[in-house]
Amino acid sequence: MNLKEPLWSKQTDSDGSQPPSSSSTRDPESDGAPSAATSAVEELIKSLNQQRIYREVTLALRTGLRDARAEFSFLRVRGLRFLLKSLRSIAQSDTSVYLFSLTQSIPELQVVPVLFEHSLKETVDDRVQSLDHIFSVEPMNIKSPSTDAEVALALRVLEGCCLLHPESTSLAQQHKAIPVLMNVLSTRGVLEQGACLDALISIMLDSSTNQTEFEACNGIEEVAELIRDKQVDETLRLKCGEFLLLLIGHVNGRDRSPMATIHEDVRRLLGEKSASLIWAASQFGSTLDPDQRLTALHIQARRVLESLDLY
Repeated sequence: MNLKEPLWSKQTDSDGSQPPSSSSTRDPESDGAPSAATSAVEELIKSLNQQRIYREVTLALRTGLRDARAEFSFLRVRGLRFLLKSLRSIAQSDTSVYLFSLTQSIPELQVVPVLFEHSLKETVDDRVQSLDHIFSVEPMNIKSPSTDAEVALALRVLEGCCLLHPESTSLAQQHKAIPVLMNVLSTRGVLEQGACLDALISIMLDSSTNQTEFEACNGIEEVAELIRDKQVDETLRLKCGEFLLLLIGHVNGRDRSPMATIHEDVRRLLGEKSASLIWAASQFGSTLDPDQRLTALHIQARRVLESLDLY
């Protein structure tokens, strides 16, 4: 979805000049009429523009969600890619972000439930329990399992929804998001694990319930085990370092947060030197622009990795 400029927002006069006045003297009361008319036209244009963006947002969601609910993985992947592209376009405008938030109060347009009901749903045992379907006229419902690419895309879409619409974290919690994502982190490949770490940060932002569940699932231990293991892909280990920096510096910024023992847990799991470095480095970047903050995050994660004593 690409939000385009409406035709009615453009200037209709080629030169933009005002029509000449028939009199050199102006009546103050007559000057107020054009101003009021101009204001009314601007309000009309604003309203039309908002309606247009809302239609585009809803159309994009309906199109993407239709495929995201499909029985076959390749169709779900197509729908998730469309949704991810749409979310990136929505993020470029405050108006479209606001309208997207409005759509997420409509059940049939909610994105997060679809992700957990289809792409992020754990695979169940597909062994045939009965042969009744062979002797009936009703076809057997077969749904293809989620591929690695599908799971990774679903996690990216989940991340985008929670960042654009904070209330989506509550929808994710209703679908047991933390246990599902921790299962992805411990069983899937590098592609899904990296996307999973980013999604975990987004669903725990300003969500004490999800933070509590993360602690209950021993999330810090899972991440620490990955970052300590030299056999793990280095890119994933760096992502784990970035995760800990963001978790301590941004997600867990309050004194009485659900993860009050996070500093002690990191010190116990990674050692005093690494824990001190993570705590100091997690305070970075509040005055930097986004690109500089991202670069600083990468540098600090590399230093955390180098500080670990893995003997």
